Amino acid sequence: MKKVYLIRHAKSSWKYLALEDFERPLNKRGKSDAPLMGNKLHDKKVLPDTILSSPAVRAKTTAEIIAKKIGFEKKIVFEKDIYEANATTLHKILTTIADTESIVFLFGHNPSLNELAEDYIHFNENIPTCAVVEIEFDCNSWADISAENAKLASFDYPKKEK
Repeated sequence: MKKVYLIRHAKSSWKYLALEDFERPLNKRGKSDAPLMGNKLHDKKVLPDTILSSPAVRAKTTAEIIAKKIGFEKKIVFEKDIYEANATTLHKILTTIADTESIVFLFGHNPSLNELAEDYIHFNENIPTCAVVEIEFDCNSWADISAENAKLASFDYPKKEK
């Protein structure tokens, strides 16, 4: 069994219009939502083998906050191809993960995360900022992950009713 958590970066700031998109930081809500979601994952006792993240400031910061909250002590892998990726690129990244890794967090952006969730599990809801889509794959190799062996395990986000 392989499991990926698709995690959209927390809410980002548009306050500094001179900043490039890549450099946009989290806003106040993003800075509170990321630890909230980290605590939710910690409470579920979720600890990934690997964390992959876009290096964009808003994704990187979200990944670092959540990693700290869940007690992830390994190095986060910042993969430049995740930024501005399409679903095909994200799928290729996932299929190259070592099979010794079972649980992976993928921090990225929309629309690519939504497109990937649609491809794997026909997920047609919007993935809001700082949301977590947990997908299980009934296979033993990342090279074999596909829509045929995927199922939605959970979907959570900061404003979700309890």
